Amino acid sequence: MVTHWRDFGFADGDGSAVLVSLLYSLVALILIIALGTPLAWWLARHPMRGKWLIDALLLLALLTPPLALGLLLASMYGPYAPAGSLLERAGLVLTNSVPAFVMAQFYSALPYYVMAARAAFESVPRELEQIALTLGHSPWRSFLHVSLPLARLGLAAAIALAWVRALGEFGAVLIVAYYPQGIPVKLWVNLQNIGLSAVYPLLWVFFLVAMPLPLMLGLAVRRRHLL
Repeated sequence: MVTHWRDFGFADGDGSAVLVSLLYSLVALILIIALGTPLAWWLARHPMRGKWLIDALLLLALLTPPLALGLLLASMYGPYAPAGSLLERAGLVLTNSVPAFVMAQFYSALPYYVMAARAAFESVPRELEQIALTLGHSPWRSFLHVSLPLARLGLAAAIALAWVRALGEFGAVLIVAYYPQGIPVKLWVNLQNIGLSAVYPLLWVFFLVAMPLPLMLGLAVRRRHLL
């Protein structure tokens, strides 16, 4: 059976789902950049014997199906889990809440960002960082003025990848944070309750929401690269 375009329309709650996804995905992205960038740089520049274990954990997170990741998060941070019960006593509820929503996006997108950002830092010649150190720059200034600018293309790609991954996360969010409903969960709800007529409009809004940040990052970095 064919559904005519005139029968397509937005469902109740679609607007709030867009706002939820935009706002909290941005919060998750900020946390991913703040915590993932130092970790990626450290993995790229500090060899150690146990680094393979960190690599294995990152690959395990990448390979874990989203629904399984949600179940693991629920078993760790749910109300009956030790960590979850302690956090709940402190007033932080990590099921069906805003923090749970951000947590699910953070865990699902962080490995993608760290792997891509690490590759970006590994592409920076170490000799340039050493020259900056010999000229009197501190390691922090060398990182800011040498490593970051030279790795900006790869970091921009890592940010774009993490943004799209966090924004589109469905499985983990469905398990630990059904509420508040973001776009992916609302798409599923609309399909179950209404049908395709309420799916495609929100899906196109998702594409319009997800694409500007990666496109702007790519254009800005390439423009600076050409200057």
